[in-house]
Amino acid sequence: MTTISGIVDTATLNSTTSTTSTSTTSTDSTTADQDKFMKLLVTQLQNQDPLNPMDNAEMTSQLAQLSTVTGINKLNTTLTSLQTDLSTNTQTTTAISMIGKGILVDGKGIELSSSTATDGTTTNSSVFGIDLASAAENVTITIADSTGKTVRTMSMSNVDAGTYPISWDGTTDSNTTAAAGSYTFSVTATSGGSTLTDATPLQLAAVASVSTGTSGVKLNTSLGQFAMSDVKEVL
Repeated sequence: MTTISGIVDTATLNSTTSTTSTSTTSTDSTTADQDKFMKLLVTQLQNQDPLNPMDNAEMTSQLAQLSTVTGINKLNTTLTSLQTDLSTNTQTTTAISMIGKGILVDGKGIELSSSTATDGTTTNSSVFGIDLASAAENVTITIADSTGKTVRTMSMSNVDAGTYPISWDGTTDSNTTAAAGSYTFSVTATSGGSTLTDATPLQLAAVASVSTGTSGVKLNTSLGQFAMSDVKEVL
């Protein structure tokens, strides 16, 4: 596996290996088709009516058909290889564009950070998110400290299905300011008096680099490694 500095070399190597394998398979298939065709043609010539043999035009036509099929097979192989390379390159380019950005992935963690301005003013901030697979009449977000004690409760009403980034400045339910550090949260969504099971908590991860390998394109973040399909939203 390589990091961003080796993406081009790894992608090229993977592409070459894939193309070689595909080319070998295609060549074997084409050769088999040619062998079958030639055997059929020879059999046809051996069993033809001596008084009414196959004319040159008909034989030329059949050979031309074989050439056309062979050409189409080679073209299909080339197009398939190009399509695979394009898909991989597009995904890699997209992943690289995420470096330095935040992404929302499945998780219940919140990191409340503190920053101090030049005038001495201190500001707390954090970003997390929720993902709703279906619309909800009411959504409740409960933030807890390391002991499991609830420090903040947030509510949302009439929320459509989708992914929602949420910010928290550290303000608690008692109108005090929570200390900077790690917190966890849960999300509960209801509709028609029933609790929905498709509400997912999302945590923020900072993308530091990109790796490529046999398992595909991976994002290396502050929380670990994630696949592109794990990303719910880019911030």
